Amino acid sequence: MERFSTLLILSVFLVMGFSKSPLKAQETAKIKWYSIEEAVKLNKKHQKKFFVDCYTDWCGWCKKMDAGTFTDPIIVEYMNKNFWPVKLDAETQDTIVVNDQTFVSTNPGGKRASHQLAVALLNGKMSYPSFVFLDDEVKLITVLPGFNPPEKLEPVLHYIAEGKYKDIAYDQYLNTFKGSFNKE
Repeated sequence: MERFSTLLILSVFLVMGFSKSPLKAQETAKIKWYSIEEAVKLNKKHQKKFFVDCYTDWCGWCKKMDAGTFTDPIIVEYMNKNFWPVKLDAETQDTIVVNDQTFVSTNPGGKRASHQLAVALLNGKMSYPSFVFLDDEVKLITVLPGFNPPEKLEPVLHYIAEGKYKDIAYDQYLNTFKGSFNKE
């Protein structure tokens, strides 16, 4: 009976939220994603660099980024603070207007047809996921293709957001970077 009482009390504490689970923070951490049009408009009031996630609905690695990397509290906090995070379905059928330039699907109504904006941002190298970094004037900085776990993406985000890409090669920067994942 005493064992049952202890379990019951423990259960009540857990239900009431007295347990501080590290998963709880991760479950609630969310990047505030924008369309490219929304982000460009917001950037006119408050300038930041852009992070454009070029994905497709069928891409397994894109889903893995969404489920893991883009829910990591460290990535979420840094991304929301320092970038205009943009989600761009590289095969969308939508018409998108950026800086008075109109972009459409390359094959309206067709399946797996690349969108002109994705083609332009990725310089025709259509691999997913790919992440496009644009400066605060909406000009290309670089493209980062492929899956990146949080510990690999963090230094890239800092490198771009802090403008280090203008002064130092990434490999050199990486040698000096002390991020949240490489604490010793």
